[in-house]
Amino acid sequence: MAGRSGAGVGRPPLTERRRAETRMEIADEAVRLFVERGVAGTTAEDIAAAAGLSTRTLWRYFRSKEECARPLLTVGIEVLTERLRDYWNGSRTLAEAISAIEEPGIPVAQHLETLRDLVRLSRDEPGLRAVWLEAHFDAEVVLAGLIAEGTDRREDDLAVRLEAGMMNTALRVAVEHWALQPHEPTGPPLGATLGQALQAITQFLDADTDPAPGRKPMIRLPAMDSGGE
Repeated sequence: MAGRSGAGVGRPPLTERRRAETRMEIADEAVRLFVERGVAGTTAEDIAAAAGLSTRTLWRYFRSKEECARPLLTVGIEVLTERLRDYWNGSRTLAEAISAIEEPGIPVAQHLETLRDLVRLSRDEPGLRAVWLEAHFDAEVVLAGLIAEGTDRREDDLAVRLEAGMMNTALRVAVEHWALQPHEPTGPPLGATLGQALQAITQFLDADTDPAPGRKPMIRLPAMDSGGE
């Protein structure tokens, strides 16, 4: 597809990388303070000071103190989406592309304990829960766009939205399941848990090939009777 070959090639510009690094540093400090003091007991000023920033600078990056934790929740989704795009080509259907990703990469390996704390906190903190769900709402739109692009369908196609919804839910539930398990080494690693969840949904996707592999609906929706009572 036109334009795809140049997308995502090479490292992002230094300013963009530095911005992403700063956002992640803020997220680490925010979650650390949330764990120590509780969300209600943590102010935006506290987070900014811990990250070595002014409060004014903090507000350039985030809209609320709870949203400061968002980079920890979204970076994994972003990388997994890119990996799926890399594995997906004209010779594979969506289910086959998912199956090719044996274990999704974990770009936040050094932040895993912080991520675990954050997901656990989100169960009892409405503000953090809202950020968690918003991150997945946005991710579902991205996944629908990827699926539509790879199968020559519209993003608002019902089957496309269902496929994106299944993938999105599988990712969210897998991370929550992992976070609530015992700590390493007794608990399952996050990468394996994500891989297991993605593999589980492939049984609901049509992995059969046809003369135009990868260019057809993966979910077979029953035909709807246009007639009415």
